[in-house]
Amino acid sequence: MRAHVIGLGGAGGRIVDRLAADRDHERFLHGVSAFDTDRAALASLSAVGEDRRHRFGDTAGGEGLTGDLHAGREIGDAHADELCRAMDDQRPSLAEAFVLIVGLGGGAGGGAAPALAAELGRIYDTPVYAIGLLPTAPDHQGTVARSTRDPTEQTGETEPPESGAEPTRPLSEKNAARTLSALSEQTAAVFPFDTDAWLRRGETLAEARERINEVVADHVAALFGAGETDGDAVTPQQVLDASDVARAVGEAGELAALGYATQAVDTPESTSSRFGLGLFGSDEPAAVDTSAAISVIETVIRKATRGKNTIAVADGRADRTLLVVGGPPAWLNREAIAEGRRWLVNETGSGAILSGDAPVPGSEEVFALVVRSGIDEPDRIREIHESLP
Repeated sequence: MRAHVIGLGGAGGRIVDRLAADRDHERFLHGVSAFDTDRAALASLSAVGEDRRHRFGDTAGGEGLTGDLHAGREIGDAHADELCRAMDDQRPSLAEAFVLIVGLGGGAGGGAAPALAAELGRIYDTPVYAIGLLPTAPDHQGTVARSTRDPTEQTGETEPPESGAEPTRPLSEKNAARTLSALSEQTAAVFPFDTDAWLRRGETLAEARERINEVVADHVAALFGAGETDGDAVTPQQVLDASDVARAVGEAGELAALGYATQAVDTPESTSSRFGLGLFGSDEPAAVDTSAAISVIETVIRKATRGKNTIAVADGRADRTLLVVGGPPAWLNREAIAEGRRWLVNETGSGAILSGDAPVPGSEEVFALVVRSGIDEPDRIREIHESLP
């Protein structure tokens, strides 16, 4: 699926920058853009070219909004058309999906995202998806997040902290609750990312930032890169396209969870003769034992399902599920994938599971991506909604 990925605000911009650095050569990444009110935040990006960065909202004076969601909404409403025009040189009409990445607790990104989603939906007949980073829970701020949160994202302080003091974030959860609700009305689906769940014990957000940016970028690439192959690549046995993703996550702004896992495998040696010319064999990789393939694929699917997801899924259940299994072509045994799919049906309770494979010649690991939509409200989302009066 050809996706145009847009980073809004400080958090979104950094993740899109990581995606551009790692994946700019991949076919699924049709376009990248970084939009922010903060001049310095945009200047700090390295992989997103200057022609793909755009500062909006002159009333902000080139600074961040320090969590002022009301100001962000006003600026977003006023500049949504401008942001769409800033993408024109990347031919957004050819994209099969728009993906907004935003820190939900912030002012600039959270304020502009709903307006931009609405404007993209008005102009293009293309689904808009949002990946929203949840702010760190208040009871964790003193030990983890409070000392590291960028004032241009996931914040809500109304006064600058005293020198050497920790900034407070009284509005970040309220901002997130309001932005989640607004995005659900304007997008096909919202993928929340529970930042708290991905922090390691004793780790600060600053220490985790690069790793979390990579995690989010990998999940984006696994989902939207499924089915996109180079012209000379191995053809998948079961091809996934944009319509499959749309069917799996729906179009009513529901919450969806992503689970992703990998398993290292040995790459079978080619059966070609060492004398070349294919006289005593072929250039095809040697076959992998079916039982070994079943074991690896079932393991990686279980890890993707029961392991850490972008947001916790209550009891693992979902109305709709999408499965992508990828890796060295020799390991993508049709029977093994079918066995894993049957296990996933029982695990999720989904009436129907869409699935596909993604051959990656030369890879040394098998991966599984599990997308679940139509899930019960996660506890963390409920906590955020309850922050509102």
